[in-house]
Order: sequence, then C-alpha cells, then structure tokens
Amino acid sequence: MTIQSISRRSFLVGSGSAAVGIMLGGGSLGALAQAAQDASKSGGFSPVVWVSIAPDNSTLIYSPASEMGQGTMTSIPAILAEDMELDWSTVRVEKSPSVAKLFGNPKFGGAMLTGSSRTVVGYYDVMRLAGLQAKLALVNVAAQAWGVPADQIVAEKSVLKHAASNRQMTYGEAAAQVKGDVEAPKVDKAMLKPMSQFKIIGTDVPRVDLPAKSNGTAQYGIDFRLPDMVWASVLYTPVQGEKPETVDDKAALAVKGVKQVVKLPYGVAVVADSFATARKARDLLKVTWSNTSPARKYDSATALKEFVARAEKVGEAGDVWHKEGDAAAMLKGAVRTFTATYTTDHVAQCTMEPMNCTARVDGEKIEFWVPAQAASIVTGTAAAVGKFKPENITVNVTLLGGGYGRRVEADYAVDALLVAKAMPGVPVHVIWTREDDFQRSRGRPLTAQHLVAGLDAQGKIVGWHHRVVSEGIYARFNPKGYQSAGNKDAPVMEAADTIYEIPGQLVEHSLEKRGIDVSFWRAVGAGYTKFAIESLIDEIAEGTKRDPLELRLELLQNKPRAQAVLKEVAAMAGWGKPRAEGRALGLAFSDAWTTNVAMIAEVSMKDGRPHIHQLWAAVDCGHAISPRNIRSQVEGAAVFGISAMMDERLVYKGGQVQETNFDKYPLLRANQVPPIEVKVMPTDNPPGGMGEVGLPPVAPAVAAAVFKLTGKRVRELPFPKTI
Repeated sequence: MTIQSISRRSFLVGSGSAAVGIMLGGGSLGALAQAAQDASKSGGFSPVVWVSIAPDNSTLIYSPASEMGQGTMTSIPAILAEDMELDWSTVRVEKSPSVAKLFGNPKFGGAMLTGSSRTVVGYYDVMRLAGLQAKLALVNVAAQAWGVPADQIVAEKSVLKHAASNRQMTYGEAAAQVKGDVEAPKVDKAMLKPMSQFKIIGTDVPRVDLPAKSNGTAQYGIDFRLPDMVWASVLYTPVQGEKPETVDDKAALAVKGVKQVVKLPYGVAVVADSFATARKARDLLKVTWSNTSPARKYDSATALKEFVARAEKVGEAGDVWHKEGDAAAMLKGAVRTFTATYTTDHVAQCTMEPMNCTARVDGEKIEFWVPAQAASIVTGTAAAVGKFKPENITVNVTLLGGGYGRRVEADYAVDALLVAKAMPGVPVHVIWTREDDFQRSRGRPLTAQHLVAGLDAQGKIVGWHHRVVSEGIYARFNPKGYQSAGNKDAPVMEAADTIYEIPGQLVEHSLEKRGIDVSFWRAVGAGYTKFAIESLIDEIAEGTKRDPLELRLELLQNKPRAQAVLKEVAAMAGWGKPRAEGRALGLAFSDAWTTNVAMIAEVSMKDGRPHIHQLWAAVDCGHAISPRNIRSQVEGAAVFGISAMMDERLVYKGGQVQETNFDKYPLLRANQVPPIEVKVMPTDNPPGGMGEVGLPPVAPAVAAAVFKLTGKRVRELPFPKTI
C-alpha cells in the first residue's frame, strides 16, 4: 500500500481500514481527532496525532511499534523528526497507545503489529508526511503572529526564523500561542526533502531505550506489578489439541498462598500470592488428559522423510507461489540440469524473557499489560475468546525481552484472559517457565525443498523449479486470508521468488497438516529458501567452472544495487586472493524485504565441523535511518543464523517436544561468535526491512566455504554433526 498525500484534517492509510488522525490546537475535529486527543493526554499542542509540543520547546513523539531490541522506538520518531525539523535533543519518546485507527501500520492493513521487517517500511511515508505537516502547521502559527508570508519562514532545529525581520520563535513558543484550530496545509510526497538534505536520517541517533535498559529501570512485561496482583502458573496438556478431563487439585489447594485453581480448555491454572507458590502448587496437580489429538502421531524425523519424498515428486502440482515464463518447457529443453533437495528442522525462538501477560477484568472491560508484538492480535483474540467488545479492550504493550516472531501469537494472553475472567477485579499475572516455553513452542516449520535448474548450451540458467513442502503458518494463523490469497502462505514462502534473471521460473508450495502449530521465526521463509537458492547457485557455479561471484553478477546484470553490494563485500573480504592454509571463502546474496545484502564467510574445518573465522556483509537498505543500528541488526541476525545453522533442532516424538530447556537445546555461546564486519551502503531509495536481513545469507555462505574445503555439499539445517 502506498500513501500519496494527506488532507488538511486527516489522511487514510491502505484501503481506508485504518486512519491516522491530524490533531490541531484545542478545537474539536470530529470523532477521529477527539479519539487522538483522548489517546494522547499529553497536554501540549499536537499539530499531528504523533506529536505533542510543550511550551518549554520539548517534543513528545509517539512510537507505534513494539520495542524488542531492534531499535524501532528510536528509528520511527527519528523519521518524523527529520521532516519536522526537530532538535533531537528536545525529543522525548513514548510508546503510543494501542489505537490501531490512529497508529496502525499500513503494511499490515492498519493493524498494530511489529514483525516481518515491516516497521520502518510501513511507517516511513506516514511519519515523514506527518512531520512535514506538523512543521508547516507551526510555520503558519509564526506567519500569523508576525504577519508575514509563510513561505518566508524557515524551520531549523525546533526554531522558526524570519530572516528579513531577524525574528525567531521556538516551536514551544509557537505552540503556546495556539488558541484554536490551526490551518494544516495539504502535503504530499513530492514536498519531502531529498536525501541530500537529511540531518537526522542517516546519522547515529542514540537509542532512546538503552539508558533504562542499562540502569535496570526498564520495565518488561515480566516486571509489571499492580496492587493486589496475583500470579498464575498453568499446567498445559502435554500434546497440542487435547484438554483436561479430570483434575485432582486437593494437594495444590493445600499449599499456603494458593488462591484458586482454574480449569482451562487446554490446561489447569493455579493462582497464588507469588509465582513461586503458583508453580509449586501446579506441580502437585493430578490431571488426566483427553489423549485424542492427531498430533500424538507426529514424529518430526519421520515427517521430514515424508516431506522429502513429496517434494521430489516434481510431477505433483503444488500451490503456485511465483511463475515466470514456462519453466517446464525450459527445463525440458535444457542441455544440463542441476537437482538438489534441502531440509530444515524445527527451531525455537528462544526469547530471553519467557511468555507472560497481566490482565484485569472490570465488568465488561478487560485491560492487558503484555510484551506483545501485535496489540491488534491481542485485541482480536480477547474479542473472539473472551467475548469482549473491542471498544472495551485496552492493550498496554511493555518492552519485550526478545520477540523473533513468537510474540506475534497471543496464546499467553489467552491464559491471562481466562484466569482473569474467573477472578474479576483482580489483576492476574501469568508467567511461563522455560520448560513451558519449549513445550508450547510454535517454532519454525519443518521443510523439504526440491530444486531443479536447467542450463542451455551456453551455460545460462534458463529454467528453475522450486518446490517447498511444509506445514503452514498463514494457513493456520489466518485460514480465510490464506484461501483468499490463492493458498499463498507468505511467511513460509518468503523470498522464494528469486531476484535472479531466469526466463522460466516456477515456485510451488505443498501444504502439510500434521497437527503441530508452526509459526513466525526470525527471517521465517527467507532463512531456508535463500539457503536452498544460494546453495544451488553455488553448485551450478562449481559445476560449470564459473566463479560464484561472477555468476551472480551475470544473473543480476540489470540489478545495479544488488551488483554493488556483491562487489563491495568481495572487496571487503579480498575475494579471489589466497587464504591461509586450511581456510576458504563462501559467498551468498539476499534481496529479502527489499534490502540487498551480500555476505562472505571465511571458514576452516575442525573435527568435522565448520569454524567461522569472520563474516563480512555489505548492505543497501535504501535510506538508512541509523547506520550504527543497521550494523547491529545485521550482526544480531547473523549470530541468530549461525546458532540455528550449527546446533539448534527442536525434535518432536509422539507430538511432544524433546528439548525442555537450554541443557538440551544448545545456543551459540559468546566465545563462538566470529568477528562480523558490516558496511552500510545507503542509496536514495525507500527503506527496506532490516531486522532479519543478516540471517538468510549466513548458512549458504558457510556451506559454500565448507564445500571448497571438503568437497561435500551441506543441504540440511542445522548442519550435520560431522561433515
């Protein structure tokens, strides 16, 4: 969805399902503006709903997205501050109220949802246009006060200046003069300043969330407290889809401090005066379960073999994700073909902060305090499960101790909702143990991918067939949306439609249903689709005696931004130059989330395992909001990718997760992290996504280097224990 212009009073985003309101002065501007004013409660002059300016010239900016360590609480306000010509030192940032009609993300249809690397992408035009309109509203205040034409007034660092009369006033002084409505001129994208005039975008603005995180005052969901709050711990069914049939709670109720035992559709909750007490009593429950779930037949190792067999049935039609030209004809006429099958196991999100949620029911109203990526999904779930009217649901989003897609789900909020309904008027805080986190994991899908590439007599790739077999994410999460989209599961198939210029392409998805919920995981589809695509490109380069860099440059001959990052990372790593004995370089490229990133890994082998000595990455994400934060995001995603590549595997037997804590699910240790050098290459293009881009190229780059060292192709994630 694109935004072309903003009217004087308000502007709509997307198809009109959500609106971002303009709030001017103290006058009434109808229901939308009043809702904005009620949401703000800031007491200052608000030329737009996102901003409030105090007489002391300080400025409050609302940040709409969930802050989970990715820096969005700084980047979104910085975008607005750029076109509003704010002095960043005067800016204060707060999390916006969860009012989707005002603060929703256009890239999610106006919903309040943080994920899929769509935060900056979704809010960029909104915030720039809002900042510009806010500035021009203030210019009009000064023009009226001085009796001069508005086009003679210049705004700079929260100060309005009129050169001819040598007069100036701060934004705060202008705000103090507002008594009623102020004319907010119409603005459009053509009026936005060019990249060459940026003063804040492209600079390393300090992150606003870090001081509190450093001094310990930051409040995550697990830290939240209310007077008379109680804690709840839930004993969940051991297999998804079952329910408690009989409950013996005598021993649990006998524990001092226990308040109540609440039977849930999928478990039993114990409520107590502390979490430790609730957990202790929970472990004393005696429950029999329904034992009827189809998931009890699920064995991930067996399923993976079956997925592979289905993926390799190239004659079986799947749901078409991407089609270009006639892949079948091109492959039939090819003089040489390359074929490979790639697999990925389940992996868990492993957030530092376990799932938790606080809820309080007050009559027909419910209020949440929750570390959620999607306030709108919490609201929708409360309406559907709890039968609350949307207008009676309040969702307060706290800081998140990691999200990685897990906190897009709202299952932990359902726990709090149901227990709070059983104890009206009492705030209930539900906390999952780490074992609960693993048991209730909705991890990355198990996948099998079969690829066939055909080459003509000149060695050019002319045909490409890519088949993916997996359970669905979108198909489960939003089945009606999945069907209306033509059975396209966007998170599962993300980045499968390759940027490479190949005349005949066919990319298909075959949906499996095994009774196990899979969900969003950092980089989701791109984490494995790029592994398969880039690995096969490397196989083709080796098989045709082509340099892997030169082959990619040829396939991207009409993509200058992609070529630029490939050439840059090659220069950074010294591609083509001799390496130390026993070391080799591997290269990979990704264009997922409209960000171009090229990565090279330097690898050696030790005891049959790859040892990564260094990673280099060159990144072009268009307008780079904060280069330092971009580097941090690439580094963090790369570490995530290395960890999942090396050792992470979530195994199911009989529908039950076998890894119950970190003693059985190893994560990458600090001493295993290689040096990671990242170069940000801003270009004058709309910003692309950043939170996940560092992950997809890691595994194929390392696998390419492993082949150079061993002559063996790695086609599974995680890598084998011994290569």
